[in-house]
Amino acid sequence: MSQINVAKLDTRVVASLAGLYASRMLGLFMVLPVLALYIDDYRGASPLWLGLIIGAYGLTQAALQIPLGLLSDRIGRRPVIVGGLLLFLLGSVVAALADSVWGLLCGRLLQGSGAIASTTMALVSDLTSDENRAKAMAAIGGSIGLSFMLAMVVGPLLAANGGMALIFWVTALLAALGLVLFLTAVPVPLRSTANREVRPDLSQLKSVLVDANLARLNVGIFTLHLLLMAAFVVIPALLVEQLGIAANHLWWVYIALLGGGFVVMVPLLIIGEKLAKHRTVMLLAIAALGLALLGLNQTALLWPVLLLLLLFFAGFNLLEAMLPSWLSKACPAGYRGTAMGVYSSCQFLGAFCGGLLGGWSLQHYGSQTLFMLLAGLALLWWLLALGLAQPKLRKTLVLQRDDRSPQQFASWLSGLAGVDEVLQLEGDRLVYIKVDQSQLDRSKIEHLLG
Repeated sequence: MSQINVAKLDTRVVASLAGLYASRMLGLFMVLPVLALYIDDYRGASPLWLGLIIGAYGLTQAALQIPLGLLSDRIGRRPVIVGGLLLFLLGSVVAALADSVWGLLCGRLLQGSGAIASTTMALVSDLTSDENRAKAMAAIGGSIGLSFMLAMVVGPLLAANGGMALIFWVTALLAALGLVLFLTAVPVPLRSTANREVRPDLSQLKSVLVDANLARLNVGIFTLHLLLMAAFVVIPALLVEQLGIAANHLWWVYIALLGGGFVVMVPLLIIGEKLAKHRTVMLLAIAALGLALLGLNQTALLWPVLLLLLLFFAGFNLLEAMLPSWLSKACPAGYRGTAMGVYSSCQFLGAFCGGLLGGWSLQHYGSQTLFMLLAGLALLWWLLALGLAQPKLRKTLVLQRDDRSPQQFASWLSGLAGVDEVLQLEGDRLVYIKVDQSQLDRSKIEHLLG
């Protein structure tokens, strides 16, 4: 296939899978800015039930993320993705028809059981060429942030015109459209990749869990999504009931907050990446989260609250972008697939625990105590993050071993300037190396890149 045709195929695949990914996350996120305002429409409603329903999808996502990724290695990516989309669609319909908190909870759990994130990423690796794969992963990662911002706007607009039921019906429609898009626009891969940079490996799980740097990053993403979900148990009611903002005007408030947060976040992200100030910027972002939450406990005045929420969203957006990038740099060669699987599971588990903690705290102690508790958790995270080692600016390359023996090949690679780590697995011709690209003579290994 010509280089032009490969590029066109990669663009179509990435656009289709990014759209599929974004539509799922949009459906999951749209309830966040409005559920607290409509929970009383359902039988059995209470603050604790509100928190459970907000975070419920995270429980099944966390439990099934790695198992479904491993299953896709055995039976293929397409059956797992189609099954996941059908479960997501079913959960959306159940939630749309619900008139009690039990029905909503079942719907959200079913939505989360369509945990196809790791399988989708593996399929991207199956279908894209080597030179375009990193850009493809980045595009799909960016679609998550875009879907979150869009959900903050679309959710309030839909709820104002049809309540929570309309949100869930639109989510079901998105799932159906995503299924059609996947079946018609995404080609069947000729092979499933064995690349451990995109797929989990249970034999690596212990090493990933005990790595101090990776553990700190996993705790970080767990805490970040815990803080987000717990905060959204009270933020909608804070804006509408305490500040007097009309529910049908919430969308422009979220546009201003997220847009402003994005403007604040971008320069700091560039400083962290370009000047290798990752640790300093991350500590600053965690501190911003903690100060915003602490301030929300102290005031109920319109402009101070809006400025504190702007600070909160700026810190959240910055950390959401930095953490996976840091994880990719910190994990050993050949361990990225397993590390990302654990990281994603921690992220979704944090969402569930945040909803549960937020609902429980609001029901028993009120919103001010909840904000104090969350500020305390942010402080603990900040102290833990002090122990993070500055990531080295290295990249993982995947090579196809030539006819040399594994020992000879590893010895040759280790002797090349710029090669820091070499991983070979028995019976596998793929070799994983961590390199400093400023020192590596890429021409010496160009023919081996697989």
